[in-house]
Amino acid sequence: MTIPIPEFWLIVTFAAAFFQTLRFVLQKHLATATLTPAGATFARFLYSAPLVAVLLTSYLVSQGLSLPPLSARFWMLGALGGFAQVAATICVVKLFKARNFAVGITLKKTEAILAVLVGLVLLGETVSLYALGAILLGLIGVLMLSTPPDIRGIGWGQMANKATALGLGAGMLFAVSAVSYRGASLEVVGAPLLRAGVTLAAVTMMQLVGMAIWLRLRETGQIRAVWRARRVAVWIGLLSMAGSFCWFTAFTLQTAALVKAVGQVELVMSLAASVLLFRERITLREITGMAVLCASIVVLVLVT
Repeated sequence: MTIPIPEFWLIVTFAAAFFQTLRFVLQKHLATATLTPAGATFARFLYSAPLVAVLLTSYLVSQGLSLPPLSARFWMLGALGGFAQVAATICVVKLFKARNFAVGITLKKTEAILAVLVGLVLLGETVSLYALGAILLGLIGVLMLSTPPDIRGIGWGQMANKATALGLGAGMLFAVSAVSYRGASLEVVGAPLLRAGVTLAAVTMMQLVGMAIWLRLRETGQIRAVWRARRVAVWIGLLSMAGSFCWFTAFTLQTAALVKAVGQVELVMSLAASVLLFRERITLREITGMAVLCASIVVLVLVT
């Protein structure tokens, strides 16, 4: 019997979710130990952007290729996606201080449904009714996770809280960044891996420069703190590079809404990290919400 091989975009999406979970584990550790949320976010760019640029240059030289022409639309979408990603990551790191790790990751997963709306507005992309139904099922799971753990029942009236605002804000910003990155990568001429590499190099360098200026002006001392934390922070950069390259590759092959929806497999990984690494307690309602989201992933994969 022949075992069917998943589509390549599914494989790289699962890899991206794995790398991203490990990165957020380290960022949670740094943000609660030595760095501010902005500092913990800056660490990923400081230790990844230069390496991405070197790897891209090495690839172009070894293949005898030149850098493909980059349009104004590429830079506009890249800058928009880069800014949204930075802001979203800061929201997530702040969220870790308000809720446990697994719930923090889950709340940001509203990006899957929001990516449909953003993709429709920015790129005119749509998904099937079945896929939309699967994404809406995932949204139900998110709503179940929006209630603070000390509230019994669903607690609909308690959903308007800081953690929920941070989670929804992160979800919207990540949706904007995902769709913007897909739009930027589609502006690059070449094979999917080249398009992903060029987009990743351009965006991470813009993020590095932008965050360095921000920290220098608004959070004096954080750049030095990131350097002092380099033994951990360097791994954030490496995991960020690997995860971002996988995300960018997936975006060149499939719509951002479907990529982000399948990326919700990160929830299972974050649950394991929350219990095994951070020794955090997960309530029955939170587990149920995560189960609903996982079910939405299975349905989505089956209908795409």
